[in-house]
Amino acid sequence: MAVPHADFLADRARYDRATAHLDAPLAIVDLDAFDANADDLVRRAHGKPIRVASKSVRCRALLERVLARPGFAGIMSFTLEESLWLAAEGFDDVLLAYPSADRAGFARLAADPKLAAAVTVMIDSAEQLEVVDAARDGGREEIRVCVELDTSLRLLGGRVRVGARRSPHATPAALAELARSVRRRPGFRLTGIMAYEGHIAGVGDALAGRPGRSAAIRLMQAAAKRELAARRAEAVRAVRSVAPELEFVNGGGTGSVQHTAAEDAVTEIAAGSGLYQPRLFDNYTSFRGRPAALFAQPVVRRPSPGVVTVLGGGYPASGAAGADRLPVPWLPHGLRYDPQEGPGEVQTPLMGAAADGLRVGDKVWFRHAKAGEMCERFDVLHLVEGDRVTESVPTYRGEGRTFL
Repeated sequence: MAVPHADFLADRARYDRATAHLDAPLAIVDLDAFDANADDLVRRAHGKPIRVASKSVRCRALLERVLARPGFAGIMSFTLEESLWLAAEGFDDVLLAYPSADRAGFARLAADPKLAAAVTVMIDSAEQLEVVDAARDGGREEIRVCVELDTSLRLLGGRVRVGARRSPHATPAALAELARSVRRRPGFRLTGIMAYEGHIAGVGDALAGRPGRSAAIRLMQAAAKRELAARRAEAVRAVRSVAPELEFVNGGGTGSVQHTAAEDAVTEIAAGSGLYQPRLFDNYTSFRGRPAALFAQPVVRRPSPGVVTVLGGGYPASGAAGADRLPVPWLPHGLRYDPQEGPGEVQTPLMGAAADGLRVGDKVWFRHAKAGEMCERFDVLHLVEGDRVTESVPTYRGEGRTFL
């Protein structure tokens, strides 16, 4: 994302003033940017509700903030333990987006009417229903179930697969048969379908310095959108023929909100990363977000002209290892890693002309490659409005919750 140089200077000055009383390392969320990003997600969703992906936020206060805004409804969680915790804390619509083998969690879910009413669990196999039944431990509550459609694009007769390896059910007939298995089994109620197109929503199509690959990604995504729209609609019809009481069909992600929202078969959109706008989400032609979540590391050494060293900073993101998984030095503009060292566990040398304007104790501001993973490194997020910290709120980690 191209940001005018004047904005870099203004943002750095604001963040430095807002946190002048705080020592780094620290993390902030710029609420003006966060709210603007939320507004943009709602605009792109064209009236369909957005279910917030909690793994991309990992802060209860910010989940509450965004869910209080028009256009947002419900949470998409990432572990059963997290789902139960959120439901116990008052979030009444939590969709677990991944299958679980948490037997203790299923026992709690089956025994508690409040939790069972609030939480929907994901399955893509009848075997997962057996795990739940074996874990019930006498609990008799009906378990809400969502089935997942594999959205991967298959080319050359299925020999080439593009997309995440998630559900084994790629065809409408297979998903309908899974729905039948839920309907036949006492103690479960089929309530939804999930179909997350990660190869569209989570893959940028404007990679800096790689025009050929970017063009290839755009071609792939155009084909994937057409194929999936038809297959998802057919799958929804097939499952509704088995379970007419179906409550929701979830699809999409930050990078595909407007495309997925255009499908009549989809009733709600999932999104979360676009609220923080981490660096991996700069590489899209379909939208532009504002960086909202940043962390600061203090300058602790000045080894030579054009070089400073900050404390720590080695916070790589999950996924296939590569330079795109590293945090990016953001403010002051123009700093880069030493290619011999990269971001380190305890210290990180940074090079560039901007280094000569930094003194020991100054802050260097970074953006994480992904959204919520930054919160696994910090107990507190300092919420910035203008040039002031108006509130400091705990992350999941700050509440003693480290789910993965």
